Amino acid sequence: MGPAILAAFQAFVQGRLGNREPATWQSIIWEGGDWLLYAFLTPAVFWVAQRYPLTRQHLVRNVLVHLAAAIALCAAWAGGGILLWRAIFPAPSTPWGGGALGWFVTSLPFGVAVYFAVVGVQHAAFYFLEARERQTHAAQLSAQLADARLSALRMQMQPHFLYNSLNAITVILRDRDTVTATRMLEHLGEVLRRVMRRDGPQEVTLADEIGFLRQLLAIEEVRFSDRLRPEFDVDSSLLNCAVPEFVLQPLVENALRHGLARRVDATLLRITARRDGNDLVLTVTDDGPGPTSEPADADERAAGVGLSNTRERLAVLYGGAASLTLTPMPGGGAAATVRLPYRELERRNG
Repeated sequence: MGPAILAAFQAFVQGRLGNREPATWQSIIWEGGDWLLYAFLTPAVFWVAQRYPLTRQHLVRNVLVHLAAAIALCAAWAGGGILLWRAIFPAPSTPWGGGALGWFVTSLPFGVAVYFAVVGVQHAAFYFLEARERQTHAAQLSAQLADARLSALRMQMQPHFLYNSLNAITVILRDRDTVTATRMLEHLGEVLRRVMRRDGPQEVTLADEIGFLRQLLAIEEVRFSDRLRPEFDVDSSLLNCAVPEFVLQPLVENALRHGLARRVDATLLRITARRDGNDLVLTVTDDGPGPTSEPADADERAAGVGLSNTRERLAVLYGGAASLTLTPMPGGGAAATVRLPYRELERRNG
């Protein structure tokens, strides 16, 4: 349609320039109508181009097919043009002034050039759409792989404190303290319900994460009686912030192993959250002897795996915008700090 309008406009303007006679309505219709004829033939060009693409495979054969198709299309275009000319102009002639064969031969070079230009447009559009489809498919695949990777990492972070908790409950039941054992089982059931669900979100609000952490620490407080003193310093304005689910659990377990497990007196465990510009900063601090250079037992090795998995989850979720650092404190103990982009979520239940 575009070439037809431009051709008709060109015929009209040229008739107005210089000393030329004004263009007649017949010549304007002829110039535009001739291109409209090719517009009706264009779907056939697209079909041939799609059926015989100019790729490295079968290139010679396909080029020959396109040359034959170009000549056939030119013949059809020239024939249609002659019929249109004779319908518009009363004199029995052709656009070139000669016979039909002369008009076909005259228009053949231009017609072949137009044919291959249309083939080029079809190939460009096809490769563009194919590239977009591949890009979309790659993005979907990347998202699926990332989600599977995150799910696998989260499953590795199942709290191994379960075994210690069950042993503690066994000891409590032997002492016939059913009230304490019941309370501990209730807390343990809530923790396991949260951890074992497979359809959980990758991110939760800070309020949800703190609530889960309180359940976990309630179990640890029963296990260690008055030796554990957890403190929370979290501003209420931060409770709707988005954090990875279970992001604080491995930090707390790491602090308990390097703090409470190595002391006979009370251990301070402090969990803080603050905003630093566009970042949310979560810190778990203990006052134990601090981490050693080499893991002494299986629990410490598991703690290292938990921290490593946490770093990997942060990298998958936020790229280089998040980090986890473990810093020894001057007076003893260590501080595990998570820094991630500040973003708020709606509060989720469960």
